[in-house]
Amino acid sequence: MWITRNVIGIAAGLMVCGTFLSATAQTATTQDGEPSGVRPRAAYCISTGGAVETRVPVYGTNGAIQDWLRLAGSQGFCQYTSASDGSRIHVSLDTLFTQSPSLAALAYYAQTAWNGQGQGNPASLYCTQLGGSDLFGGINAAGGGWVKFNTTDVVLEACIFPDNSTIDSWGLFYHSAGIIRGADLSTILKYPNPYPKTKGGN
Repeated sequence: MWITRNVIGIAAGLMVCGTFLSATAQTATTQDGEPSGVRPRAAYCISTGGAVETRVPVYGTNGAIQDWLRLAGSQGFCQYTSASDGSRIHVSLDTLFTQSPSLAALAYYAQTAWNGQGQGNPASLYCTQLGGSDLFGGINAAGGGWVKFNTTDVVLEACIFPDNSTIDSWGLFYHSAGIIRGADLSTILKYPNPYPKTKGGN
């Protein structure tokens, strides 16, 4: 009897502690879902016409939704949508806000031509060509990417570079051919274009 009471007491204590920790975690985030410590990045995204999204990595998105495997971690993105054609581009809040060079920003600015090699999703292949990783992209049959429900792009293919800078794979791919999706990031990224301008180019 004494053991049963103690077990119940311990269980109740753990439940209260768990509720408290959950509430603490909730108060440590802003209204846009970003941790309070990254508020300047989220504010910059919004001030430049973007929308803040918190996405989670998921494996197996080519299968039934109940079989999707939610992986650890999350990533804050800024989504820009073109008013003229509805196209979108996503860039991680870190990549958007840093004033230092990042591989994702340099890849966007460089507009390196796709070599056309490989079979599968061209945006994923292009990401790999530049030295990035598309997490799962269009090469892995199981599929996967950065997920946020109740959005136009539920599963986002994002090119992640070794310095952890991240940009929308399709936006990067289209930009290599001079096509702007969502918004021209060269006018928004805090790190400016280091490459000299050429006729008809960036």
